[in-house]
Amino acid sequence: MGGMSTENEISLKSANSILCNLDREKYEIYPIYIDRKGNWWNFKFKNENDILEEMLKTKNIIKNQIEYLNNLDVVFPILHGKYGEDGTIQGLLELLKIPYVGCNVLASSVGMDKIYTKIIFNQAGLKQAKYEYIKKNKDKYIYIDKNFSETELELKEIVNKICKNITFPMFVKPSNSGSSIGINRAIDIKELEKAIIYASQFDNKIIIEQGIEAKEVECAVLGNDKILVSCVGEVKSAEEFYSYNAKYDNKESVTEIPANISNDIAEKIRKQAKQAFKAIDGKGLSRVDFFVEKHTGEIYINEINTMPGFTNISMYPKLFEKNGVKYKDLLDRLIDLAFEKL
Repeated sequence: MGGMSTENEISLKSANSILCNLDREKYEIYPIYIDRKGNWWNFKFKNENDILEEMLKTKNIIKNQIEYLNNLDVVFPILHGKYGEDGTIQGLLELLKIPYVGCNVLASSVGMDKIYTKIIFNQAGLKQAKYEYIKKNKDKYIYIDKNFSETELELKEIVNKICKNITFPMFVKPSNSGSSIGINRAIDIKELEKAIIYASQFDNKIIIEQGIEAKEVECAVLGNDKILVSCVGEVKSAEEFYSYNAKYDNKESVTEIPANISNDIAEKIRKQAKQAFKAIDGKGLSRVDFFVEKHTGEIYINEINTMPGFTNISMYPKLFEKNGVKYKDLLDRLIDLAFEKL
């Protein structure tokens, strides 16, 4: 839990929920906290009434991470974002031949990078919003065309090119980020420039997407070869879009399960969620996010999250709970699927 990404805090919230729901009669639990600097710590876990912050007061440094990991039977890497959800920790566990929950290296890395996810989804025939792709190299901006040719341009020139291909409102996103960190909505050129500059603080690859007037819906996937797909849930943001604040701090943001959409649209989304999971060679779990255009009912895939949140308000466990899979049972299934991958 924890990790070096901007989602360290969200990871701890997810981990706290998992620690409180794992069956202590079935598992011996060895919590590992990775701090923002990359140091590894273990700490005492007494009972489900402990508060995570209190537990972290008993932490001790793990000097030999490889030796420590080799004593474990299975790992649940509830790490969000870079260095946790992007294939890095998965690669380490693969080298050590330790079973772990969730997607393998390829699916994790592809699912984390929005640009390459889009390329694969396009090949899979999944409809997506129009987008533009740029890079920042030190103080220079680089425009990437559809053939991946690169042209170094001033920011104003980049913005002019973008505006020729897509229209406002636009959403500007770091390619490698989660929990809506680094994302902004732009309604004019001035806001677009600011949003690009801001997003470049989180990643050197930046996506600019065409805004869609739509419902935001999500679908959960569970399994390796045999895939279980949940019902569809709807996110109702209290803000203009589902920002970090809207997700975790604004109590007026709500989720509706099942989503207020037709059965026909819901079934199409469930089918596409499974297709997206298969397209990236997913294993274990993922949450797949979609837009349903309000006036047409057209479905657009937004992204896939290979290690979705597991807090008490997170959509992934809530979707499966609606399908009759309790939180504790969901954790058991994920651990069983980790061993099944061997």
